[in-house]
Amino acid sequence: MSTFESFAAAIANPDLPPPRGLSSVAGANDPLRFAVYRNNVHVSLVSALLKGFPVVAALVGEPFFKAMARAYVAENRPRSPVLLHYGDGFAAFIASFPPAQKLAYLPDVARLEYAWRQAYHAADRPPLTLAHLSGIPSETLPEQSFAPHPAAALIASSSPIGAIWSAHQQTPPAPLDTGAAQSVLVTRPHHEVRLTVLPPHDYAFARALLDGASIGDAAARNEAPEFDPGTALVGLIGAGAFASPETAQ
Repeated sequence: MSTFESFAAAIANPDLPPPRGLSSVAGANDPLRFAVYRNNVHVSLVSALLKGFPVVAALVGEPFFKAMARAYVAENRPRSPVLLHYGDGFAAFIASFPPAQKLAYLPDVARLEYAWRQAYHAADRPPLTLAHLSGIPSETLPEQSFAPHPAAALIASSSPIGAIWSAHQQTPPAPLDTGAAQSVLVTRPHHEVRLTVLPPHDYAFARALLDGASIGDAAARNEAPEFDPGTALVGLIGAGAFASPETAQ
């Protein structure tokens, strides 16, 4: 194990001693100073999670959230020096965290908040416009596919996560919606993150298009009688789900 790996392992595990070769200004390996540094690292990661998942924190209360975050930090070291990516596994951790088992909606709210944060920091790309769509010959439209915008994400849940998130965008939070399942499209069409709750019958179509399917193939996956592929496609483009073909990577 390299010195760096030993240092990272000791930071994550309080049962490990400070790595060899590490010394204080006095020239000695100082476990107490290292313990203070380790604690500062853990506190900073817990704070990063608290800032990155404010709705989750509001739903469970800050003391509960910090206890859950400390358990996550103990098992999950950052894989990148950029902390905006930290917490990519937090939703899955919440789903397996015994004290949170009764809050079935909580992991999906965390997924939504992480998608919001990634969308906020995603690469800038002009979105696909309805003007571009209108320029495609109607006979070739079924074979057309689009590249998803770098900020686009689609979160499906059995809980009303869009309503829950929206309720917490004001102080004090609005009364929680206890309604049906929701699928939420996260986009950033004009430098501002936008959350759109999709009609239930549009989800399969939107998921297929974002996964690279053609319009015809995506439409064929939805047999709901109320589904209208034209209306759904216009809605997705208007929300900024796809990148302009001139800039798509």
